[in-house]
Amino acid sequence: MLFHMAQTELSRMGFLLAGGKSSRMGTNTDKAFLDFGGQTLLDRALTVMGTVCGQVTIVGDPARFAKYASTKYGSAKCESVVADIFPGCGPLAGIHAALVHSPAELNLMLAVDMPFVSRELLAFLFAAAADEDNHAIVTVPRTNKGLQPLCAVYRRDFSIAAEQALRAGKYKIDAIFSSVSVRVIEESELLAAGFSERSFFNLNTPQDRLAAEGRDFDSPS
Repeated sequence: MLFHMAQTELSRMGFLLAGGKSSRMGTNTDKAFLDFGGQTLLDRALTVMGTVCGQVTIVGDPARFAKYASTKYGSAKCESVVADIFPGCGPLAGIHAALVHSPAELNLMLAVDMPFVSRELLAFLFAAAADEDNHAIVTVPRTNKGLQPLCAVYRRDFSIAAEQALRAGKYKIDAIFSSVSVRVIEESELLAAGFSERSFFNLNTPQDRLAAEGRDFDSPS
């Protein structure tokens, strides 16, 4: 029983992408530490990820996030902080670094600036990725605004295609999907499961923050 639990935890890891420059949010503003509903975006995301992942790791500057390592969030610990292997290359570099360091087959990637993501949504994504008929390298939702690669599940093999793209100076995540197998969860499927486009709302600008703070939301704790 204990072995089975260890195997289950090892098969699923969560990576919080927190290495962005937050340039659109304003001068000297780090989105990860932005207060939202009484929690920083970082704490909020770590808490919700901790309810569905065996382990959670921050992808970002180790010096900036060192104090969060070995801290309990939900049912999991933030085990460590991983730095980009290809610094300055955007979220794709974060996904690549996460997968290179991951011992797990299924890896949830979540951007730190998505405050409305729920544990139910993350559990739904993991269930879709783990379906025995799904052998895709990436399991990614799609809303009417497009694919949501920063709230998706990746198998470790995606690191190969990601590294090839990074070395070629190509940093757009969606563009790589044509070279790997992808399971797209369409908006109709999301709606049928009780999830709306609101779940994927992200905070890029002060205006986004004001809009988000005018919405109702539940605490992930």
